[in-house]
Amino acid sequence: MPKALLRNTLSSQHMYWLLASLALILAIHAPNLPIWVTASCGLFGAWRYFAVKQLLLMPNRWLLMLLSLLVGAAVLLSFKGQFGRDASLSLLVLMTVLKLLETRVIRDYVFMVMLAYFLIGNLFLFNQSMLTFALSIPPLILLTATLIHASLKSPQNWQFLLKLASKMLLQSVPVMLILFVLFPRIPGPLWGIPQDAYSGMTGLGDNLKFGNISNLTLNTSVAFRVQFKGNMPTNNQLYWRGPVLWHQNGNEWLMPSKRIGLRNEILATTGAVFDYTITLEPHNRNWLLLLDMPTLAPAGGNFTHDYSAVSNQPVRKRIRYTASSYPSYQLGVALGEREQVLSLQLTEGENPRAFELVKSWQSLSPEQKINKALQMFREQPFIYTLRPPILRENPIDEFLFNTKRGFCEHYATSFVYLMRATGVPARIVTGYQGGELNPNGNYLIVRQSDAHAWAEVWLQGRGWVRVDPTAAVSPERIEHGISEALRDSSELPLLARGDFPLLKKAFFNFDSINNSWNQWVLGYDDKKQLEFLNQLTGKKLGLSDLVFWMTGAIVLVMLATSYFLFRQVKAKLNPAQQLYQQYLRKLKRVNLQPTTGEGALNFASRAAQLLPSYQQQILQIASSYNALQYSEQSSDGVQPDMLKQLENLIMQLNIKKP
Repeated sequence: MPKALLRNTLSSQHMYWLLASLALILAIHAPNLPIWVTASCGLFGAWRYFAVKQLLLMPNRWLLMLLSLLVGAAVLLSFKGQFGRDASLSLLVLMTVLKLLETRVIRDYVFMVMLAYFLIGNLFLFNQSMLTFALSIPPLILLTATLIHASLKSPQNWQFLLKLASKMLLQSVPVMLILFVLFPRIPGPLWGIPQDAYSGMTGLGDNLKFGNISNLTLNTSVAFRVQFKGNMPTNNQLYWRGPVLWHQNGNEWLMPSKRIGLRNEILATTGAVFDYTITLEPHNRNWLLLLDMPTLAPAGGNFTHDYSAVSNQPVRKRIRYTASSYPSYQLGVALGEREQVLSLQLTEGENPRAFELVKSWQSLSPEQKINKALQMFREQPFIYTLRPPILRENPIDEFLFNTKRGFCEHYATSFVYLMRATGVPARIVTGYQGGELNPNGNYLIVRQSDAHAWAEVWLQGRGWVRVDPTAAVSPERIEHGISEALRDSSELPLLARGDFPLLKKAFFNFDSINNSWNQWVLGYDDKKQLEFLNQLTGKKLGLSDLVFWMTGAIVLVMLATSYFLFRQVKAKLNPAQQLYQQYLRKLKRVNLQPTTGEGALNFASRAAQLLPSYQQQILQIASSYNALQYSEQSSDGVQPDMLKQLENLIMQLNIKKP
């Protein structure tokens, strides 16, 4: 950019465009910022606006320094000294808006536009959904129009600027697509993402206490999607295995410590197999949810000793993996001494009424003890609800004998407690149960609201056997989903309920599109890129091939675009103008070209003085052209004689270089 332009002072119109662009960007960023940051930005923006109106003075350098120190300290205190993603964005936004208060020349103006472009890119640190992409387009157009406005010598109306900005961005789409498809991708991110970028992710924890899963049930965000190959299991077979909890610590159940050294359980499978592909949403934990009972761990993961699949790294981005599971299996037929001790462990001195209850069961077989507990849940007035009463001292006793109102964690926990109290090894399994079929893509959507807890008991000769006490209280939960199980479905979020069919249909349509976006845009990694290009070309491509194809494709697009634009401009010229362009090209050979706004006759007079040998021809051409252009009749074929005369004059003009 010329130095003179960099020194030019700003007009009020320049600042209005910049303020509008920043206001739109900050409005979209508002959910990612503390309220005080958004309010401060609005205050500083209003200050700059009224300064343009000459109702307020611009702050001096010392006041700006003081304001910068104050907002920096405020960010430091607000985020307790942790400078991660959220704190960095807040500081960047505040400093960008403060920069407005000292922006007076075009150089600073262009710098502000570049910062604003960077802020648009920051949107994708929080979410990479289609909605975020769609929301980023309006500020991108407005910001580009702002930059165009700064480069024009004469003012233009806002419709012209927005139209030109949209057209320029649209023309860049082919090159963008080529870079997206062909630019060599490397495994993993180019830079590390701050840890607080994952703080908002939800999912199953590694412990269980009353309220954990019922709170998660109020969240309708997608946990994962499943595409089955062939037949799909029935709903009562859809148990998605997560963390297995063995250790009781008061009101909390935990995974066993690795230091205990529990041995790996042996799995034997029989019967039919289900093959499927899971697209797991990021949840910042290591669980890789699989259908009971999987045979192989996904790539990048392994099985724990109790056959939960875990990733080697926390799942902080959307991943896709295939698996095979058998609904008919035997797990851990042999129970070691350590496993037996841990699966019978209870805290002494608590819940005396539960211990008193199972005294009469001691003579029964393990299977009969299980049936006794399930019969109690089935026949007594237990209620399945998302809003159970708070349980305090001796919670198992209080639940079993007093409140009798609970969610799946209440039934699983109390059942395992009763089994252990009567000498049957038992443990809690957490995960998800069920799912909802999206008919648009024929895939299963499993939400956080499908979170569930059930029990496994160890039986001689059979190993660990799944028992779901919730099914005894509310079989509808297992057969038809949570919306059919609750007496009052208004406890659930709208998307988890079944009484809004139009809303559900709209969600299915959106999720089908969103799933494609996740697979082909967000999920387009280095492996998928090579796989796609190998199928496209029929051969295995390397890095040099990608660079060659990318460069060639960009050159072809640019040539095609240039040709299209040339043809488009040429198509707008009438026959007289096309002939005049030929005349101008001849004069260009001797370094003669009309200046901006110079008419045909004025240019002809100047050219005739510089080329006296061709004076008569040049003046005749200009007169004929003007007669065609400005006569009452148009020059598009109704005056063929005059057009022919102009064509002959131009053909006869053979200017030789001196």
